[in-house]
Parts: sequence; structure tokens; C-alpha cells
Amino acid sequence: MTNTPPLGEFQEIDGRRLYVHRSGDGGPAVVFLPGASAVGLDYFGVQQEVARFTTAVLYDRGGTGYSDALPLPRSATAVATELRELLLALGIAAPYVLAAHSLGGLYAHRFAQLYPRDVAGLVFLDALHPDWDDFMPPAASLAEAERPGPAPDRQALRAMHTELRAGYPDDVARPLIEAKVSDAWLRAGAAERTRLVALADELRAGPALPDVPMIALTVADPSPEIGEAKTKLDAARVSGFSRGEQRTLTGTAHHRLCFDRPDAVVQAVRDVVGRSR
Repeated sequence: MTNTPPLGEFQEIDGRRLYVHRSGDGGPAVVFLPGASAVGLDYFGVQQEVARFTTAVLYDRGGTGYSDALPLPRSATAVATELRELLLALGIAAPYVLAAHSLGGLYAHRFAQLYPRDVAGLVFLDALHPDWDDFMPPAASLAEAERPGPAPDRQALRAMHTELRAGYPDDVARPLIEAKVSDAWLRAGAAERTRLVALADELRAGPALPDVPMIALTVADPSPEIGEAKTKLDAARVSGFSRGEQRTLTGTAHHRLCFDRPDAVVQAVRDVVGRSR
């Protein structure tokens, strides 16, 4: 990627630069894992609130956002290994609370499988799960989500991103919005969504997750069928943790969660941080 981030820094990992922005102090550190087509700074608003009570880290996976380009899609193992190397290089001590949105949920799942002792807690923000297809109707399957969509309406996208970031500082919002409607960032977001079935298979072949404090935020869906399926999916996810909790949210949508309901996101993170301590 050739864009210059409005804040944050780069850390070199395996000869490539990864974008990272951290705020706050203390532990356990909270690490936000973006969804597909999202980047670290999309969680800037909630990061600033979390930084009031602990270290909060935003980053862009290799090949996405402000990080250097590389071929996409990637395995969950590659993404999880890269994240651990980044956190170690930054000197941010484990264990971590992983706050994962959408596709980021699969990468957080793999991180917890590979490095269970490095995970203090989990916050799933309307996140994907390897058993997604066991609950969803065929029209909402992972295979369907992999199919290319229509060309995006750049004007509508810019308007949406502008509205969502109305509370951002202008010097952060303006360059971020322009980057998000660029060809390179749109291609990267689409490419990451082309391996969902393989990602789910990779995780299903792995071990169970560590029994750490966990909260799953489930966004109510306007489709009753999908809404019921998501509720059952996250209920099953929560059942695997002795300190798991599901919270259902209304008044928002999947891609708007951290913008419309930062209160719920920050509270979930605060609760998991507190329980992990």
C-alpha cells in the first residue's frame, strides 16, 4: 500500500512493514482485529475509550490498509503468526484481550488456538465463527459470501464513510476516507473474502479455545431467519466458555457496530479486561 497514515507507526516484520497505532497504558493489552474491508483506524473511536483503562492496539494485517502489500487471501495461521510477531516486536506483553470484528473473529480464533497462553480474554464483535454454515441458511453461507459482488458505488461509499466518521478528527478522517474508496483498498477487502470456507476448515481442524473470559456481541439482523441463526450461533459459541456471555444489540448493523454502539463495545471490552485480571 502507498498511502501515508495520518497517525501511528510502522513495524517491520519479515521484511514487510505493518501499520500499528497504540494508545494507553497497562494490561492486559486489547488488540482490535478488523473485519474484511475494514482497517485498524476504523476502530479508532472505541480504541480511544479503551485506552482510558488499558493499552489499546490497532493494526492492519499484511496486504491490507496501510500495511505493505502481499498476496491475498492468506491462511488464518499466517495472519495469527504475523500478529504475534508484531506484538512481540513492539514489546507489548502477553497475555492479550482480542477484540475481533466480523472476519477478524476467525483470525482471533486461530490466534487463541495457536497461542492459548497469550490470550487473557476474547471479545467477539458480531464475528464469524468456523461453524457458521452449520447455523446459517444456504443463501448466507460462507461460499455465497465468497462470490464477487457488484462494483461498488464510490460516491455512496464515500458518503457512508464520511457519515460514520463524523466524530473523528478531520486530519484523521479525510485521508482515511479517501484511502477506503481507493482501488487498492477495495481490491484487498474483496480478496480477503475469497477464502472463507478454507479458513473455517482450517479452524475446525484445530484444538478447542482456551477457557478465558469471553463476551460475544450479536447484532440483531433485519432478516428474522438470519437473526435467529446468528443468535443461536453465538449462544453455541458462548457455551464453550465457563465465563462466556452473549449480548444482543439493536439500533445498529454489522458494519456500523463500532460507530453506532461504541458504548456497548467499550463496555464489553472493559468487562472482559476486568474479569481477566
